[in-house]
Amino acid sequence: MNPSTNKIMPLTAAIERFVSDGCHLSVGGFTINRNPMAAVYEMIRQRRRGLHLYAHSNGQAVDELIGAGCVARLEIAYGGSGLFAPTCVRFRRAVETGMLVVEDYTNYQMTMRFAAGAMGVPFLPVRSGLGTDIVNRWGFGEQMRRSDPKLPDQKLMVMDNPFGRWSGTDKVVLVPAITPDVTILHVQAADRAGTVSIQGLPFADVEQAKAARCVIVTCETIVEESALRQNPGANQIPFFCVDAVVPVPMGAYPTACYHYYDYDPVFLKNYRRWAEDDGRYQDYLQRSVYGTKDHAEFLKQQAPEVLEKIKADRRTGYAVGLDRR
Repeated sequence: MNPSTNKIMPLTAAIERFVSDGCHLSVGGFTINRNPMAAVYEMIRQRRRGLHLYAHSNGQAVDELIGAGCVARLEIAYGGSGLFAPTCVRFRRAVETGMLVVEDYTNYQMTMRFAAGAMGVPFLPVRSGLGTDIVNRWGFGEQMRRSDPKLPDQKLMVMDNPFGRWSGTDKVVLVPAITPDVTILHVQAADRAGTVSIQGLPFADVEQAKAARCVIVTCETIVEESALRQNPGANQIPFFCVDAVVPVPMGAYPTACYHYYDYDPVFLKNYRRWAEDDGRYQDYLQRSVYGTKDHAEFLKQQAPEVLEKIKADRRTGYAVGLDRR
């Protein structure tokens, strides 16, 4: 692949091309940090259905995809938006009403599952989960596993440590690799060919990208290849892993993007109120998602003074003086 290849495309085209109904989809970010929200809203607008969703510990992206009826199955460690929704509201509602099938893992297990996918190995051993119901309670039944060749035959496997007790444990947990059809990330910067530079914590985004068959990257800004070469150690994802590059300023909003903007506590508080009532939630979707043609139009619905308050301070990378309650 030529590193000078231009992979920039509109978000509508990227979703149409790479995200199909029923595909296995992974979204990056962590709780209310760097969720690929512009892409989430576009998937909702395009009414994607039956998605098998993977996330490490995600909040807003997972909740809105589930709330809009896009997701049939979910594999995750944690679904919450901090103090605004310690457990995501529409996620919880979908589980309680039987609209969503969930298989849960520990945070470390999900990290290692993505790592196994990135390494091209079928599983990795961990100690995490031993002595907990994570090992005993499975979300996907035998029939579901048999009917979907993309699912492993078992959630996990506990086995004797083959190297004996000298290594510190009698048992290990084998967790299966995740190899999504598509991973979608939001990052600070990328070049036209798809080389990605993430500022701040990368979470499990790098492993999620390298594990996937296709990768869509939305970014705050497009930079020249020469600029990325000045500090190559800060470029976590190489261009040959990425299939589409989509410049979307504030593409993680209402979640945070370090050094660009903080999360919006006003929106997240309002969102919880909308999400707690089925009628209010549908009104929100019609007004703010289906009723907007793209993310720029979605942002125009937000109060300018609020967007100004969440701008990141150049020195700290966060909004200074933001009321986060």
